[in-house]
Amino acid sequence: MSLESDRAELAEILRSKSVKTGKFTLASGKESDLYVDCRVTTLDARGAVLVGRVLHDLLRKEEAAKGLDIGSLGGLTMGADPITLAVAMTSSLAGDAKVVQAFNVRKEPKGHGRGKRIEGNFNPALPVVVVDDVITTGDSTLKAIQAIEEEGGKVAFALILVDRQEGGRQNIEGKGYPVVAAYTRADLV
Repeated sequence: MSLESDRAELAEILRSKSVKTGKFTLASGKESDLYVDCRVTTLDARGAVLVGRVLHDLLRKEEAAKGLDIGSLGGLTMGADPITLAVAMTSSLAGDAKVVQAFNVRKEPKGHGRGKRIEGNFNPALPVVVVDDVITTGDSTLKAIQAIEEEGGKVAFALILVDRQEGGRQNIEGKGYPVVAAYTRADLV
């Protein structure tokens, strides 16, 4: 299978399972004619395999272009969780010399134990990638970035499955974090 055919197949799964048109109120409170629920794709067995392949390729290309050594990736639970794991598993299966590790960011610190906000294989000593399934305003991605930085992490860029093209990219990039998106609204509608 080629990356091109993986991208095409993943786009088709996103279109058939995740992209809905109509009238919707988004988490931001904004009304939109488009709703994108990536979880039904990222939690689909075939969708997860394709998400891992497509985003792993984007991650490694961006890492090489920026001359970075990415240690881990993760984002705000729950949208980022299956994507993060799919990319990390693909990294292992691909035999990467240095496998990228996965972590997730809680919306609020845990109320017991060590009160951690970041779970998993987060290593602040190496650059990290923040992950999100969909960006609209970019606020949830920025919330994850804030949590990562509060724990000493340095975010190299944001890796996004779908950019709705409603200002989120500009909002995130305006704060100094490059955005790499696998798909945009224009690709899927």
